[in-house]
Amino acid sequence: MKPAQNLRSALPIVLAIAGGILLFDLIAFAFGQAPASALRMAFEGTWGTPYGIGQVLFKATPLLFTGLAFEIALRAGLFNIGAEGQLGLASLVGAVVASKLPSSLPMVVALPLVLCIAAATGAAVAFVPAILRVRRGVHEIITAIMVNRIVDAILPWALATVLGSASLRTADIAPGAALPRLDRVFPSLLGSAASFAFPLAVVSVFVVMELLRRTRVGREIRWVGLRADACRAEGIAVERRLLLAMLLSGAVAALAVSSTALGYKGYYELGLGAGAGWSGIAVAMLGRGKAIGIVLAAVFLGTLEQAGLAVNARVPKEAMDVLEAALIVLVAVSTRAAAKEEATRKGNREPPEEKPALVAAAKEAAR
Repeated sequence: MKPAQNLRSALPIVLAIAGGILLFDLIAFAFGQAPASALRMAFEGTWGTPYGIGQVLFKATPLLFTGLAFEIALRAGLFNIGAEGQLGLASLVGAVVASKLPSSLPMVVALPLVLCIAAATGAAVAFVPAILRVRRGVHEIITAIMVNRIVDAILPWALATVLGSASLRTADIAPGAALPRLDRVFPSLLGSAASFAFPLAVVSVFVVMELLRRTRVGREIRWVGLRADACRAEGIAVERRLLLAMLLSGAVAALAVSSTALGYKGYYELGLGAGAGWSGIAVAMLGRGKAIGIVLAAVFLGTLEQAGLAVNARVPKEAMDVLEAALIVLVAVSTRAAAKEEATRKGNREPPEEKPALVAAAKEAAR
């Protein structure tokens, strides 16, 4: 990619950072705080101390998984806004299974087993909107919203009635299913909730994005998202690829349990990981289809979330939620503007709809 293209690609992220600082100053001023003082407090609570850095990494970890999940579905032209429900039910099932494992079971067996079960649960939740989209043409956004509502009702019922937990939490997980904290390797992070789920998430992002780019199945998922009708003409099983993309998306979203129940609490409680599914949409938008973009976007939003906690005594958390929402809108607008500028610069030289999917995909891969 040429330097000029790199700059254009980074424009939404640069605008988000600049806009975030400006909006933060305005919010602090609106609540009677000196912007410089609030910024200093936010920095000290995030990147200014080892503990703050650890908390930023902890906040970013589930967003890496949910952002990657949304990106996988987006490659196929789908919108998986059901990551919230997929992660919620997968966290419950994974934590219950982890709590039933023998305490003597080693990590090399227990941890992969729990993660696989959680991923299968997330894929099962994603199967509902996926199959309705493929077989009946029902838009996945509508069905995903309904599935999220169903999961929201199932979770407290399962905890209170099925598990009989008055505190709405599962039993503690087996030691072998727990991910160790990063402070075992980096003692300066002592006290933070950052665990080895963070490097696991980063590796997952780069590996999955590379597989989507290099493997035949990954390229076909992308081609289906670009030209579904042309793919059918080329003999590609469009419905199977759509179904596969959605199931993979649900499975990846569920892996965020590695950071919440397995790497942090050691059990699942109602509300643990809530909001990560929605924030993952912003991560994917900011990432713009690049692995490094997804990682940086997740860290950026993790920084915002931790900064909100750092200044909570002076600026309400709800104001920081407004800041994040405003940044999502800003990114969407700047991304759209950048795309229009790119199309104008190229003279709208896009392949016509009737061209074969393989030709369109070859041009996409060559960028």
